[in-house]
Amino acid sequence: MPFRKRTAPVQDVVQIENQFYILTTSARVDDRTRVLKHAETFALFDRFGDIAQVGMGELGIYHEGTRYLSRLSLRLGNDRPLLLSSAVREDNAMLSVDLTNPDAGTPDGAVLLTRGILHIDREKLLWDGTCYERIRIANYGHQPIEVAVAIEFDADFHDIFEVRGLKRARHGTLHPAEVDGDGVVLRYLGLDGVERCTRIRGSPAPSEVAPDHLLYHTRLEPRTMSAIRLSVACECGSPRPVLGFDQARDRATDALARSRADDCSIYTSNEQFNDWVNRSAADLHMMITQTAHGPYPYAGVPWYSTVFGRDGLITALETQWLDPSLARGVLSYLAAEQASEVSAERDAQPGKILHETRRGEMAALGEIPFGHYYGSVDATPLFVMLAGAYFRHTGDRAFIEQLWPHLERALEWIETWGDPDHDGFVDYERRSAAGLIHQGWKDSQDAVFHADGSPAMAPIALCEVQGYAYAARREASRIAAALGLDDRCAALARRAAELRQRFEQAFWCEEISTYALALDAAKQPCRVRTSNPGHCLFTGLVDRERGRRVADTLLGIDSFSGWGVRTVSANEIRYNPMAYHNGSVWPHDNALIGAGLARYGFKQAAVRILAGLFDASLFVDHHRLPELVCGFDRRPGEGPTLYPVACSPQAWASGAPFLLLQAALGLTIQASRARVCFRRPMMPDFLDEISLTNLRVGESAVDVVLRRHDREVAVHVTHRDGPADVVVLA
Repeated sequence: MPFRKRTAPVQDVVQIENQFYILTTSARVDDRTRVLKHAETFALFDRFGDIAQVGMGELGIYHEGTRYLSRLSLRLGNDRPLLLSSAVREDNAMLSVDLTNPDAGTPDGAVLLTRGILHIDREKLLWDGTCYERIRIANYGHQPIEVAVAIEFDADFHDIFEVRGLKRARHGTLHPAEVDGDGVVLRYLGLDGVERCTRIRGSPAPSEVAPDHLLYHTRLEPRTMSAIRLSVACECGSPRPVLGFDQARDRATDALARSRADDCSIYTSNEQFNDWVNRSAADLHMMITQTAHGPYPYAGVPWYSTVFGRDGLITALETQWLDPSLARGVLSYLAAEQASEVSAERDAQPGKILHETRRGEMAALGEIPFGHYYGSVDATPLFVMLAGAYFRHTGDRAFIEQLWPHLERALEWIETWGDPDHDGFVDYERRSAAGLIHQGWKDSQDAVFHADGSPAMAPIALCEVQGYAYAARREASRIAAALGLDDRCAALARRAAELRQRFEQAFWCEEISTYALALDAAKQPCRVRTSNPGHCLFTGLVDRERGRRVADTLLGIDSFSGWGVRTVSANEIRYNPMAYHNGSVWPHDNALIGAGLARYGFKQAAVRILAGLFDASLFVDHHRLPELVCGFDRRPGEGPTLYPVACSPQAWASGAPFLLLQAALGLTIQASRARVCFRRPMMPDFLDEISLTNLRVGESAVDVVLRRHDREVAVHVTHRDGPADVVVLA
């Protein structure tokens, strides 16, 4: 099986117009990519464990916003091995790939080696900026075999935004590869003056080292195995210490186990549901990155593997009953990064909460505005909302006292910069020419429109943002009361009540039985049926009777696809089930809607959404719900239609099952009263029993088992550590 160097890799990399949202003109060759992430590094491989420049060209090893390896392929001689199977381990610590040899012959047709004689076992993991791989080759034949194993590679050092499709006028200097004993060093000097290098090492020493490949010549006796260890270190400014494969694997596994030690664990009578929950929990822990201010869930791989304010806040709201330390980390980070001055370029004003931060060459040079960007209208009220939820859950007064000045600055932004015309509604209008046009969670360019399809003109007041502002004032009022700030408590409660009354008058649309998506610059309502009013249920903003009508609208056949609630009703003029925000189904959106439905007493509807997303998880790889799926009607015997450039995993999609489960069970935790409450708990038909272990209430913890008996759910406390009570409310 000789090795013949190929002249060029297969190319199918698309060029995409200069836009900040994700576009594509080429489908993925294989939608089942394999994802690993640790801290500031993530990797996307195909199912073979390779990095191929095909399809959308997004595969690679990335570190701090830059792709450090853009091609990696394993060859037996000049042939690609045959795929047997591949999977990321349940805890996301390692990718395992099983391969075998294809048939190999001579030019005259003689067979040298029949397929299935060699077994190739590839194991990959990320730790501390380095990708580690172990390749084991076993000979199951009866004769010795001479094997040439080639590992081919390349690095383009493209910024993640360039991979997404942004064209750059200039690049830095890509230096010639340096052959160095047992490996190769690839160097790039960016226009930002930063040298980035990829250091590739093989062990044992390769038979041949070239600028674009390592080559091993191995003789395998029958029933013997040979191992190759490979490391790919991503270095930015200084060399990175490289561990042995076993040592790196042990550290990664131990770190993941420690990170989950304090979580509430969930086990049910349905193994497929357990698979969904376990994968979601593992994905959350993979996305969580330790920062100087505590843990923070990065938004999604590949395009959003960084801090996003809105995503982090919603993910923490979805999951704080499992482990409130994530909420504390998110609040600490965003408080430290709260804007303190006006910057039109960054869409920043004093008190505003960060939208996103980016590392990488293009952010450093200002080629994109997102190095430190504040262009979201909802992160600031969500910040206050999360602080209130965290305080109710934990009773952590010392932290809330420390946070209170930041909450006051956020509330001041809501009242002033967030409402520049003083009409009582929080609205947005971008100030940065390169920033986001729409600054709610539906931020694509056509996401806010009128019933005739015409775009809404800024400044725009979104309905769900008024809900967040209402809940922010309510939560801040409760915090103020706990801190003894009685006047401030009363003022905030009064402002919340005023907003509620004003909202009902301005946003309700009788003819479509729901609230307007938004008010435009002329204060004209966008009379379209969307998922956004479901967030208003989540925050408690809406009138009870109108809440029932909103619920009916959200669960109507034009809005509920069978997998979940669509972002836009199928009856609206801009509905497109394949659009990013105008007809698709988003798990996090549905989780907030489900929690809102349960808040208004529509438990059966909340359970219906939970069941729809659970069913969807059965059809997707690894039971991992992606960022979104297309909004086509559910068809018997078929899974959901995947969206071509959805992030997977996505943190707030991973958090969705936990918020929906909390909503169905009516679960609340009240640290001030040291009790866990289950209000009218309900379980879907596919669950007979749910076990919650280490459910924390302040310094206490309880273990609880819930069992369904027809329509009733019984709650049993099986263990108690501390004085916490468990209460079931009708």
